[in-house]
Amino acid sequence: MEFSHRPVLLKETLAALKLRPGGTYIDATVGGGGHARAILEAIQPGGTLIGIDRDGEALEAARKHLKDFDGSFVPVRDNFANLKPVSLSLGLAEVDGILFDLGVSSYQLDNPRRGFTYMHDAPLDMRMDQGEGVSAADLVNSLPERELARIIKSYGEERWARRIARFVASHSGRIESTGELVDLIKKAIPARARREGGHPARRTFQAIRIAVNQELENIGPALTDGAELLAPGGRLAVITFHSLEDRLVKRALARLQGGCTCPPGMPACGCDGQGIMQVITRKPVLPSPQEVEKNNRARSAKLRIAEKRQVLKERVGE
Repeated sequence: MEFSHRPVLLKETLAALKLRPGGTYIDATVGGGGHARAILEAIQPGGTLIGIDRDGEALEAARKHLKDFDGSFVPVRDNFANLKPVSLSLGLAEVDGILFDLGVSSYQLDNPRRGFTYMHDAPLDMRMDQGEGVSAADLVNSLPERELARIIKSYGEERWARRIARFVASHSGRIESTGELVDLIKKAIPARARREGGHPARRTFQAIRIAVNQELENIGPALTDGAELLAPGGRLAVITFHSLEDRLVKRALARLQGGCTCPPGMPACGCDGQGIMQVITRKPVLPSPQEVEKNNRARSAKLRIAEKRQVLKERVGE
């Protein structure tokens, strides 16, 4: 299957990163290389893009898609949670911008054999890196009912989480396929509720995918590492696709921005509580109606932007 990826919020992301020829940038979730190609075109001559992805198939597709940027594109198979060690291994002390395009890729959703989608019957896998970790089948067949319900409720925001977990836990035999799991979810959710809010398995599949790939745990630490790696004036651009991701990104950027912690009533700030980043987007950048019409998967996308404070460079000599 061909790895295709239509990048969302492309123009907005390119503007957010303040790209310049000769700069060094990181695409921490390179996928099929949709954003990466546009970044590489904008930073020539002399620019370098590090493309990180934990999915070997995605990285191979990116290599092929970006073969005409040989020498400027550096692919790295790894998890963006390891952003700092990856950068150090490449001898990078600082970079000019970092893009995080979070969540599952179009290819992973569209390829039935990867087990991400509830639309086709396939082995229940869902691992972004198929060379490590436990599969979705391992997870749903081994977790206690209470823990499975917690995951489905917390990560999928599914109101029927406890019933779904009960049906899964009471199923005789091992659940091996997406089709088996979908059937159990449909049985667990009352008929009237199944007709509301899209496919009844959507939220549960999202929750299990997030748990399998530990997607949410990695966001905060990775953004902190990225902020530390940026040169003064460098930008973080983060694209999210559901509310759980967006809340974590918003909180992480707010923490990196910092703020005064002095008691109320003090005549002047004495804590120097300024963080290392300045949040550029009070509200996230959303796709235009025209983009959503052309690409339905863009409908839930949100872009948040933050910039490394220039003043940090001046403090070094104080």
